[in-house]
Amino acid sequence: MDWATIIPILDATLRAATPLLFVCLAGLFSERSGIIDIGLEGKLLISAFFSASIAAMTNSVWLGLLAGIGASLGLSLIHGVASITFRGNQLISGVALNFLASGLTVVIGENWFGLGGRTPQLEGPGRFQPIDLPGAYALQDVPVIGPIYSGLISGHTILVYGAFVTVALTWWVLYRTRFGLHLRAVGENPESVDTAGISVTRLRYAAIVIAGVLCGIGGAYLATGLAAGFVKEMSAGRGYIALAALIFAKWRPWYALGACLLFGFLDAIGNRFQNIELLGINIPTQFMQALPYILTVVILAGFVGKAIPPRAGGQPYVKER
Repeated sequence: MDWATIIPILDATLRAATPLLFVCLAGLFSERSGIIDIGLEGKLLISAFFSASIAAMTNSVWLGLLAGIGASLGLSLIHGVASITFRGNQLISGVALNFLASGLTVVIGENWFGLGGRTPQLEGPGRFQPIDLPGAYALQDVPVIGPIYSGLISGHTILVYGAFVTVALTWWVLYRTRFGLHLRAVGENPESVDTAGISVTRLRYAAIVIAGVLCGIGGAYLATGLAAGFVKEMSAGRGYIALAALIFAKWRPWYALGACLLFGFLDAIGNRFQNIELLGINIPTQFMQALPYILTVVILAGFVGKAIPPRAGGQPYVKER
């Protein structure tokens, strides 16, 4: 392979990994607080729909981003009320949200636009535009450095760069702040946190609010950055893949970055190389496109070593009287 082949693949890897990374970090905050969030898929889908819809109506991608965050937050709060306030089954609540989002996006989309659940094509200020970093054109002919800087690092939307900043910010919040210490503690031993006079309920609600915001940003990027509008079921299982990446990363921010880049790379390979010949065997297109999902099954089957989740994950907390 030469630079003309490698750079586009890596460039596509970064773009494909961005929504996964936002959703994976959302699940990280939620599960570190002890709330299992199967509803990541639904939040990603509904935020993609509302961000694209409002961007199409207003021709403003920033209003679309706010709408996507708001829609995701709405589902997060529903999940919080069901699993924290009413101490319901967190898995069932998350699955219900996925079905709700799947149905709502089609019904509302058909009612608003009459396009079978799709939104109109987004153009201009209705989409996030790529950013050319300083010196990208000047350095593009420089060997090695030029292609990497101008073709790989430069030319992404602000949300792609924001995703990598969010990884560092997540690490800092979880491991260098009192809030992060309390959040990790409530996912391991909520009784001790409650004994210390800290509200378990407040911490868990804070975690799902953060998760809602991050899912909203991921969905907005999916529909207004990676694509140019919303189509039915466009999340395509990315929420579940993000959960698998979270397990692969063993609930750690920097490992989550690596896991999402791996999934993004497989997605880029599958989309770019429709047919690959390996050891004289022609690998079909369908197999290449299924690679991220195959890896998800492998990870969930436990082939990445023992991944120990937060001990209080999935367990509703009942305050002792």
